[in-house]
Amino acid sequence: MTHCLVAEILSRLCQRISNYNEYELREASAYDAMLQAAKLGVIEFINAMVKAKPHLLWGATDKNKRGVFSHAILNRRKEVLELIEDLQGPKDMIKCSEDEFGNTLLHLAGYTGPSSDFHSKSGSFVQMQREIQWFKKVKRIVHPKCMETKNKDDKKPREIFTENHNEMVKEGERWAKDTASSFTLVGTLITTIMFAAAFTVPGGNDQNTGIPMFVGESIFTLFIIADAISLFTSATSVLIFIGILTSRYAEKDFYKTLPLKLLCALVFLFFSVVFMMITFCAALGMMLKGYRRVIIAAMSLASIPVIVLVPAQLRLIFEISKSTIRSG
Repeated sequence: MTHCLVAEILSRLCQRISNYNEYELREASAYDAMLQAAKLGVIEFINAMVKAKPHLLWGATDKNKRGVFSHAILNRRKEVLELIEDLQGPKDMIKCSEDEFGNTLLHLAGYTGPSSDFHSKSGSFVQMQREIQWFKKVKRIVHPKCMETKNKDDKKPREIFTENHNEMVKEGERWAKDTASSFTLVGTLITTIMFAAAFTVPGGNDQNTGIPMFVGESIFTLFIIADAISLFTSATSVLIFIGILTSRYAEKDFYKTLPLKLLCALVFLFFSVVFMMITFCAALGMMLKGYRRVIIAAMSLASIPVIVLVPAQLRLIFEISKSTIRSG
């Protein structure tokens, strides 16, 4: 109801300002409202105002000569920034615009954005990745000649980005190393257990041939396959985590390399835990034939580690996959 009322007020407002001159627009704070909407990402307001007065999109500037798109870049408002492609008017002039300090749009993209992801599970790791994604997005929009332009402090956009994200890189490196170290320990433990289980099969081996007693039975086949998958997936996850620990942690590594490594390692580790529990259940099934209730109870308990792991790490996997695979 509130939204509908505000939309009606906005409609009446746009009807009024469509006939305003420059002085009346400033008296009505139309330009200030456009800048505030750009900071907050209120695309509905911006679209309505631009439809009434098209030049508001590129004519609104603050005391530092920063317009709608400058504030959209500083506050990471993707929907507002994308309006620059549909702009009717001096598009190239906006793409090459500079503020009071000689900063182009790409310079502004190099400054640290709002810390919306600092309180998420992945913290500065994903935040750093999104900062790089945003910088690349703005780089595709601005005029090519602005990519190496220096501001009044004699700094290029990339230098601004590196300077402002130095601490975030260190925090992301610290988080990634701590996470990889913890999961490496878990993966190594699973690998050791599964390797030992492969040579101490339930029921033992035939004294003459050395062949396992339950060989040929379907449940034994399930045991061996699950054990092998758990062993290989855990070993793979450990190797990937070691690769993360030994990475150089350059800025560009946070864009794709490190997130993909971490995502793959977490998925492999999850499968190793799942198949470890399947191996355990198959072993019980071979040793406790006829004791169905005991087997069912044991299988129910075996699901607890998986149930605990899923909510604990699913959010982390989702955050990284969303930021890496589904990134815009």
